[in-house]
This record gives sequence, C-alpha cells and structure tokens, in this order.
Amino acid sequence: MAGNPISSPGLASLQPVEHATPERRKAVIVIIGAYVLLFVLGAMEGLVGCFHYSGTLGPVSAAALTFAAAIFATCVLAAWGMQTPTAGLMPAVGWFAASFVLAMATPGGSVVITDSATGKWFLYGGSACAAAGVVVAFAGKSGRRSSKAAQ
Repeated sequence: MAGNPISSPGLASLQPVEHATPERRKAVIVIIGAYVLLFVLGAMEGLVGCFHYSGTLGPVSAAALTFAAAIFATCVLAAWGMQTPTAGLMPAVGWFAASFVLAMATPGGSVVITDSATGKWFLYGGSACAAAGVVVAFAGKSGRRSSKAAQ
C-alpha cells in the first residue's frame, strides 16, 4: 500500500475501564484531582478578589488590575503546566463562578462588588483576562498541534 495509513490500530483499540491497570487508575485520579484544585484556585482568586478589589494607587484601580492579571497568569500557567488547554479553563470557570455569584444582589439588596469604577475594573477586566487566558491556552495547544502535523 502506498502512502500513509489512514488509521492506526493503536488509536482504535480503547481499553474499557475495567481492564485499566492500577497505575492508570491512579494517574486518572491524580489528573482529576489537579483539575478540581485548579477550579478551587480560580474560585479562591475570585473570592479574595471580590473582597479586596478596591485598593487604588491614586486614580488607578491597582488591586483590581492585579487580580485580573493574576487570573490571566493562572489560566496560562495551568495550561502550560499540565500541557492541556482544559487545565487553563478550570481556573477561569472557578473565577467566574465565585465572582459572579458574589456580584449578585441578595434579597436584602446588599452586594459585595459595588457599581464603582474599581468594581467594574475587577469584574470586566477579570472576565476579559480570564477569557484571554483560556484563548491563549487553547491557541497555544493548537499551535503545538499544527507544528507537529507539519513535520
């Protein structure tokens, strides 16, 4: 047969979970645990940020911008560290969950994130940075994939 094969027997032979080795099961548990911890890390960044976003340096919302940069860095570094873009998504999802739940008004009318310039910088800047971190994580992975395919 000329050319490259269109399928690989190694790709088509998936083992059921019952036949997985104990080492493989442990690896899956560790990976799932890492994803959960990344979600919790993002949620904690959002939680801490919701209560400390109002710090300023003169007219600049320094704390809000720092928290936004932190979630961006967390998403990018998580994807890089685990070598999968899904790892970059987990802190962003945790950040969104914590930040937007705390941004909602309670039945009594109180809010944690106020409708101020620093509150907007924290929420919108953090949202943009979390989304950008996820995009960079997925773009970085697809860039590595396409460079491998070209070889």
